[in-house]
Amino acid sequence: MRAVDLIARKRDGGRLSDEEIGWLIAAYLRDEVADYQVASWLMAVCWRGLDAGETTALTLALADSGRRLSFGDAGRPVVDKHSTGGVGDKTTLVLAPMLAASGVLVAKMSGRGLGHTGGTIDKLEAIPGVRTEVGAENFVATVKERGIAIAAQSPELAPGDGRLYALRDVTGTVESIPLIASSIMSKKIATGANAVVLDVKVGEGALMKDLDSARQLALTMVELGRGVGLPAVAVLSGMSEPLGNAIGNALEVREAMETLQGNGPEDLVSLCLTLGEEVLVAAGAAPSHEAARERLGATLRDGSALSRLRSLVEAMGGDVRCIDDSARLPRAPHVHDLPAARAGHVSGIDALACGQVAMRLGAGRATKSDRVDPAVGIVLRVKSGEHVAAGQALATVHSRQPVSVDSLRQLSGAFRWSDSPVRPPALVLDVIR
Repeated sequence: MRAVDLIARKRDGGRLSDEEIGWLIAAYLRDEVADYQVASWLMAVCWRGLDAGETTALTLALADSGRRLSFGDAGRPVVDKHSTGGVGDKTTLVLAPMLAASGVLVAKMSGRGLGHTGGTIDKLEAIPGVRTEVGAENFVATVKERGIAIAAQSPELAPGDGRLYALRDVTGTVESIPLIASSIMSKKIATGANAVVLDVKVGEGALMKDLDSARQLALTMVELGRGVGLPAVAVLSGMSEPLGNAIGNALEVREAMETLQGNGPEDLVSLCLTLGEEVLVAAGAAPSHEAARERLGATLRDGSALSRLRSLVEAMGGDVRCIDDSARLPRAPHVHDLPAARAGHVSGIDALACGQVAMRLGAGRATKSDRVDPAVGIVLRVKSGEHVAAGQALATVHSRQPVSVDSLRQLSGAFRWSDSPVRPPALVLDVIR
């Protein structure tokens, strides 16, 4: 085979066989196909797309580029969760312990944040002492022993995806639904889950800006899972405004702990219950959605989910005292309230604008080489639908340096106003099973 022939055929709208796609990925990993040729093929895919069979072939080629983990002798279903990324999205820190306390095993490889969306690994590393880089064997052992493991993406799992994504990132080929779906699902297959729930974010603060494209991505991933025998459910959730109140790594860890103590924001708790009930039913670990939701809620009331988070942090070498004393988490030296310039009802909070301000403070990365400051970020003091008096605090900014006027102006501009009462935006927009 020749890469140039496969590029030309895809450029002209033709179809590639399973063998051809498998050969292209394998040859690329052996350095027998050059970066510029794969980049050209990726651009052809962005232009012409992949059909269902081609997408499945690419997904399996990426999954099989490294190890596939197995928990066959664990005796309990293994579940996984993925989010396409949003602002204030600390869902994994809450949901994973809830699921583990509900009787399933949780095995999750997570990523770091880039741009205005935060990564779970960055959040966990805000806890002093936490180590997220572990080998596959230790990852499997922790899942079996503790019932839960979260770790940074291992180079042993789906290395083809890591290399392909790095190329997509610098060639303008990230925004392709077949490429996004195959990237996500190849890692889920490699991790060895029995069921997966996919939180597909929709809105200005998300990768998918509109409901139609988000639904297309969700359908593609669910169908991919069905085709390879991996039950998958996609929940389309709103990201027009931040999830919860905290934006920034240590601040989000603190909010996650408060949520596991039964004091979390309503939208965060609701989304975790919805995602959790879907994956418990998909894994065959609960007889109904109602039973699953009740079981998950009980883990918040009886403290068992918080205990699972404590066990996870201990397994990662972190300071477990932080779980009960959030003052041990990193704190920013400058804390500044943003007052409301007017009275009225908050009709919306721009998630993208909030994420960009937090990134400028140091909570995110503009490039992969940027360092993240775990202490900085924003805590919203009001949410959509609430009435605010003039001068009331809209948000609190936590910063390493005195907050700039430009940052405060941009954050203030993220709040939209109405003189009459408004309803908060819908959180769950659709579920695709």
